[in-house]
Amino acid sequence: MTMPKAGDVWSYEYLWKREHEAGAEHGRKPRPTAVVTTVVGADGRTHLFILPITSRAPGGDRLSLEVPQIERRRAGLASDLRLWIIFDEYNHEIAESSFYLDPNGWRGAFSSAFTTNTLRLFTQAMRERKVKRVPRTD
Repeated sequence: MTMPKAGDVWSYEYLWKREHEAGAEHGRKPRPTAVVTTVVGADGRTHLFILPITSRAPGGDRLSLEVPQIERRRAGLASDLRLWIIFDEYNHEIAESSFYLDPNGWRGAFSSAFTTNTLRLFTQAMRERKVKRVPRTD
């Protein structure tokens, strides 16, 4: 399997925080998601931090970033739809043991500039404790 890397967009069964809190273990459907960053742990396993991408306009209480049309095209996303990356929740996965990461799910990648901005916003939200982790490894 090709290892996901920062800036990649994958089809992935993202598990929303509200679904997880209701007892769900699986996302309802594969959706485009942004791999905001990867970290190789001391044990050699690749930790993935995965953010959802949605076409539903987020409410004012959500931390989000609209994806520009050129980035939608680069990432293999619908260029005719408005799309947002959500920053206030994320799925955490271990790439090597994931049940949910489709090895054929790679769709494309964002530019390095857009990826850097996405990571900056995510890191800032993490520092401010505005982000909820939805574990997929338990």
